[in-house]
Parts: sequence; C-alpha cells; structure tokens
Amino acid sequence: MMDLPLKVDFSGKVVVVTGAGGVLCGIMARAFAQAGAKVAALDLNEEAVKKLAAECRAEGFVCEGYKANVLEPEALEAVHQRVLKDLGPCDILVNGAGGNNARATTDNEYQHEAQDGQKTFFDLDAGGVDFVFKLNFQGTLLPTQAFAKDMVERKSGCILNVSSMNAYIPLTKIPAYSGAKAAVSNFTQWLATHFAGAGIRCNAIAPGFLIGNQNRGLLFNEDGTPTARSAKILNGTPMGRYVESEELLGGVFFLCDDKAASAITGVVLPIDAGFSAYSGV
Repeated sequence: MMDLPLKVDFSGKVVVVTGAGGVLCGIMARAFAQAGAKVAALDLNEEAVKKLAAECRAEGFVCEGYKANVLEPEALEAVHQRVLKDLGPCDILVNGAGGNNARATTDNEYQHEAQDGQKTFFDLDAGGVDFVFKLNFQGTLLPTQAFAKDMVERKSGCILNVSSMNAYIPLTKIPAYSGAKAAVSNFTQWLATHFAGAGIRCNAIAPGFLIGNQNRGLLFNEDGTPTARSAKILNGTPMGRYVESEELLGGVFFLCDDKAASAITGVVLPIDAGFSAYSGV
C-alpha cells in the first residue's frame, strides 16, 4: 500500500494507463487502483503488466493487465474492446508510453569536443530518430484515438500525457527525444482545444530528473559519487536533488480530478524540483 499524496476518490472511474510495465507508469496505475479506480494497465511487456495487475488484485483493488503496442492502431482497438468488456468505457487515459533509443543519441555533448570513434550528430541513425518520434508522439496520438472515443460519446473524460523537461529546454546528446517530447507538449495543447467542446480535458506532466534503472549508470559512478553529467543536473536544480517517482502522483491526481481541476486544460505541469525555473545564475 502506498501513502497517497491526495485523498481523491476515483471509484467508478475506468483508468487506462499505457507504459504501465515501466516503473513510473506502474506506480501511477497502482495509485489509481488504490484510489478506487478500475485500472487497465497496458504495455508491450505483457509479463510486467500481468504481474502488476495480480499484485493490485491481491491487495483488493481492481486492475487488469493487457499486452498492447501503442504503435499499432488495430491492436490498440482490440485492447480497447477488451477493456470495454472487462471494465467499461474509459474515463481517464494516461499516455505514459515513451522512451529514447541509443541510435538517436550522440556520445558527445558538443561537436567541437568530438573524438575519434564517438557517435556524433552526423552519425545519428535516421531509423532510430524515426523510432523515437513514433514511440513518443504517435505512441500518444494512437492510444488517444482508440480510447477517447468513449469520452466523446459520454461528453466527459480526462487525458493526461507525459512530457518531459526536455520539452522546455533540450538536453545535450538526446535531440530526437527532446524534439519528440516537445511535440507531446504541443499535442497536449492541440487536444485540449480540439476536445474542449466535447467535455474532455487534456493536460500533461513534465517530470524532472528521476533515477531509474536505465539512467543510473549515467548519473552515478560505481562508488556512488555523481558523474559529471549528474553534477550538472544537480547544480541546475534549485532543490539540489532528484525527483522521486512517487512525487509525480500529486500532480497526476490533481490534473485527473474533475472537481479539483475542472477548469484546467491544455497545461503542462513541471514536477522537477525547480529545474525549469532556474536560469543558471
């Protein structure tokens, strides 16, 4: 049982979470289930979401896990139909699927510092860049096409996208991921406008720097001391620390609560320990 940051009752709501096989969206799925929602946890990693669902049910909550590829419209619609049958129409959609790819990442921060054997900007793989844009942007658009239909029919609902600090100011080394997340933020505003008359709100969160299995080796040396890149991040973060995964939940719950955020749509909420507010001076 998690110590939830807000006492929001999502009883009777069907919440669909993509990317729920990962740490962040898995925590979100658990939190919604604990808050009373009927949760559909979607991920390409079927084993991960089945395990998540089983653990939630063991604690007395309602959660079902579904294998889903967010880049395949027909597969998403098939999952949509299963969710309708198992849990009911979607009330809240959390578009959490996304990520980066090494083929779309440079080894050096600055071109003039490039050394022989490093992957530079000129070595970025077009297929890798395309994959990152598809995973983050189309991986947000296509699930919305599948599940927002339920909301349009009932003229109510909430969509929450997951953007990033990179959408505000791009980080070095990851041009495709930064650009793709900027597209997610822009798309959030577009959806908010497009669906406003249909009674659907659409917002996003922009998580700051979190420590996960994928980036732990980039942020810390083997002896536990911060790497040079980690030191830059912390020096640029007013609170001087990384964001904990559970610290995203307050913003998630607030933006998805129709009473608390009834007039809030089209915003991207930074949850970043102050990183986006600091000029460096």
